Amino acid sequence: MIDDIGSFDNRESLENHMKNDNLLCQMDCFKGVGNDSLNLLWKKGKVVTYKKNQTIFRAKETVQNIYVLLSGKTIIYNLTHAGKRKILFIFGKGTLLNEHVFDDHVTSFYCEAIENCTVFVIQMEVFMECMKKDFLLIKSVLNAQERKMWRLGHQLKNTVGSIYMERKLAAKLWKLARDFGIERPEGIEIDINMTITFLADMLGAPRETTSKTCKALSDYGLISMKKKRITIVDPARVSHFYKTGEIQQKKNDK
Repeated sequence: MIDDIGSFDNRESLENHMKNDNLLCQMDCFKGVGNDSLNLLWKKGKVVTYKKNQTIFRAKETVQNIYVLLSGKTIIYNLTHAGKRKILFIFGKGTLLNEHVFDDHVTSFYCEAIENCTVFVIQMEVFMECMKKDFLLIKSVLNAQERKMWRLGHQLKNTVGSIYMERKLAAKLWKLARDFGIERPEGIEIDINMTITFLADMLGAPRETTSKTCKALSDYGLISMKKKRITIVDPARVSHFYKTGEIQQKKNDK
């Protein structure tokens, strides 16, 4: 029986945890899943807090838990042969973080909190037992993994040699503004603190090149940068630029 599998590390954690609402019901990755299944998962898992820059799981380790991001932001990255970090994804609330779900595999990537996060953690074998009982839970997991593959496919299109660095960065910033944007009078601010080094890790480019690329986009009037915050001044112009390489005039300049 599922009810006999898995538990909290201690009763105090369980009692404190069960006082809270079932946050899984609010997560996009479980949209459409019945409350009975989500309540069972919530009962059998636990909420873990990760501090900024703390690793959630590492490459080449066997991951035996399922991780669902309840709040905060994380990155998925790998290391190049030269030992440099290459950021593949930035994930926000409601993301299933695992690379593998249906069995315990050695993972290929690192997962790290880039701000303080809360993560729902449940043993993989318990999660599997729940999936056996609820097809909608299986469907939600497959949909979550398909969305990651779709995003990866779009990233690959932006890595070909015909797309130069400025357009690569514009594409990534446009996507981040869509996913994590906050409307400001001057444009859409990306709600992530990003240094030049962080952007270089996203692009897989040297820091110096990335700095020059950021300055170019700023000179084009596409973005503005203040400390670690980037604002997309006009998302439509940024979208047109990364797709065509052309700089449109501002509407008030025509």
